[in-house]
Amino acid sequence: MFVVDDILISDEVAEAHFTCDLGGCLGACCVQGEEGAPLLPEERGILQNLLPIIEPRLRPEARAVIQREGVWEEVVPDRYATTCVDGSECVFVYYEGPIAKCTIQKAYQEGEVDWPKPVSCHLYPIRARRYGTQEVLNYEKWEICAPGRNCGKKTGIYLSDYLADPLVRKYGDIWYQHFKQAAEMRRLELAQKTL
Repeated sequence: MFVVDDILISDEVAEAHFTCDLGGCLGACCVQGEEGAPLLPEERGILQNLLPIIEPRLRPEARAVIQREGVWEEVVPDRYATTCVDGSECVFVYYEGPIAKCTIQKAYQEGEVDWPKPVSCHLYPIRARRYGTQEVLNYEKWEICAPGRNCGKKTGIYLSDYLADPLVRKYGDIWYQHFKQAAEMRRLELAQKTL
């Protein structure tokens, strides 16, 4: 692990190759798992405010869940996530053929809203977690993302570069520049150890 401006980062975040391959994974991260997308406390209000704009895009079953349960839930004390349809699909999922996509992201791309999606979704497969006062970035290496790992290896794109925009969004451009330099150094150190 290495540290950038008080944030502890797993070596895998620096050394893994990754590029999303929606044709291979079919957007499985939006429909599989034990709970919805993790939310920062302030993102709950953002989702509530965006709902009137996004609601017409939602599937009927998602609208029914939102009417009963809302757009977010407290999964454990002080930890929040989007609600899900039938315990799997995030309520904000829509489908293009077999591929699960995000209605929030689509509305953002079309200029209807000014918020791209929850930070946890934007950063995935990097997960930011807080342990006491320490923030830690880990690479969540889930089998559903195997197509993204294969695509990253083929293209030579590192996870840390692929997720530049969401990392800048969360931590700022100066932090990202420090992180990018540290990740490159870490890769060099790890490569020298294997020689």
